[in-house]
Amino acid sequence: MWKTWTGLAGAVQRVRASLHPIPYRLASTFLCAPHSARCFSTGRAACKDFIQELEQQLKAFRHKALTAMPGSDWSPQNTTAGLPPERADIVIVGGGVVGWSIAYWLKRKERVRDGVRVLVVEKDPTYSQASTVLSVGGIRQQFSLPENIHLSLASADFMRNINEHLGVLNEDPVDLQFTHSGYLFLASEKGAAVMEENYRTQRDAGAKVLLLSPTQLKEKFPWINTEGVKLASYGLENEGWFDPWSLLNAFRRKALSMGVYQCVGEVTGFRYSSHSMSTTDGDMVAFKRIKYVNVRMPNSLEVQPVECAIVVNAAGAQSGKVAQLAGIGSGPEDSLASVPVPVEPRKRYVYVLNCPDGPGLDTPFLIDYSGVYCRREGLGGNYIAGLSPEENEEPDSGDLEVNYGFFQENLWPLLARRLPAFECCKVTSAWAGYYDYNTFDQNGILGLHPLVNNMYIATGFSGHGLQQSPAVGRALAELILDGGFRTLDLSALGFERIFYKEPVLERNIV
Repeated sequence: MWKTWTGLAGAVQRVRASLHPIPYRLASTFLCAPHSARCFSTGRAACKDFIQELEQQLKAFRHKALTAMPGSDWSPQNTTAGLPPERADIVIVGGGVVGWSIAYWLKRKERVRDGVRVLVVEKDPTYSQASTVLSVGGIRQQFSLPENIHLSLASADFMRNINEHLGVLNEDPVDLQFTHSGYLFLASEKGAAVMEENYRTQRDAGAKVLLLSPTQLKEKFPWINTEGVKLASYGLENEGWFDPWSLLNAFRRKALSMGVYQCVGEVTGFRYSSHSMSTTDGDMVAFKRIKYVNVRMPNSLEVQPVECAIVVNAAGAQSGKVAQLAGIGSGPEDSLASVPVPVEPRKRYVYVLNCPDGPGLDTPFLIDYSGVYCRREGLGGNYIAGLSPEENEEPDSGDLEVNYGFFQENLWPLLARRLPAFECCKVTSAWAGYYDYNTFDQNGILGLHPLVNNMYIATGFSGHGLQQSPAVGRALAELILDGGFRTLDLSALGFERIFYKEPVLERNIV
């Protein structure tokens, strides 16, 4: 390709050189040979037009040559701008951080370049309502479930070496703006025994965690009111907070550079084949296989079907609705087909506070046993705080409007009790975001659906999907391409536990 382009460029230069020495009066008198059936004007104007046209063609050819180099998203196949490709091996529904992480790991694990055609479909290109960018960006290992601890440990290691994984040639290095500051969990006398049990689990899994008595807690963080605190747990490394948008954009940028396709649109349905089998009890069970994903274009009624072999449901808070499009949860009562993906959006408020006399740079990510959390937000006495409501007080998830009265009535009294400096603070702004809340056991669902045998699920992380996204993406790519988990055994997070009503409970949900 480069040899061809060089030859054409040389031809232009030779044509230019041959034309310039010719006087205008001579050039304008050139005529066709008498025996020629055609007459070509070789006047200066015609030569000039010829050169301009040839240079435009060369420019276009050179652009195509450049974009065809490794790392570009150029394809020799013609595609219509804005539409998804007609066929993809794997369609990922949801372009949040989990979806793009899965896309990245699928391309990283492919054995031949472009051996796996991956398409990511996201309906909101602005990410204005995405759980990822509306998160508070925390990462911790202080969980009660070994799977969650290992996921976060692996993700922390990935972020520590982020540019080795997600760096793109000739692009700026990734900066997650990571603040290394441990989580600090406080336990009352009622919860102290559970904290000690969690501590042993965390240490066994390799997390660096320290238990503090109330006296030790007061010595280390004198600005905390230790009244009612029986025990504290403090993360010594691999914990803190970072910029969620930077991680999302880094995964997306890298995945696109590796050849992943992206499409802005909404998945409105699936076309699938179905066959039935009889169980030993005589019950009929229908198995489905998705063949096409229907994608509706923005601001249009047009629907583009995408033929595929595998679908990944990584639609976050909307993944329950996406599963319904495949008929999941709509079968006969008490059958496996009647069990839905138990994930729904739960709205959570985040308040930005200014407290001039608040704690300084050593402020950890504080989690009080009342449910209130607080962390530093930059410098200048700024902090963010939040509180999950009681089950019977869940706000309407139909919008992302902020209830400032919730701060005044529910959050502030608890915050000021634990951190007396916040008796004098000001709410400077606030936002709301969605948890992809697993109503069954508040834990991630990861794996293949037992009845839709080419739909993989990665959702329901209930607030810790962002921090675990690097390891979750790797795990699902292993499951798809290798046929099973290779790095971490996450089989306990499969969908089967939901049907058998065997919850895998996580105690440390914030």
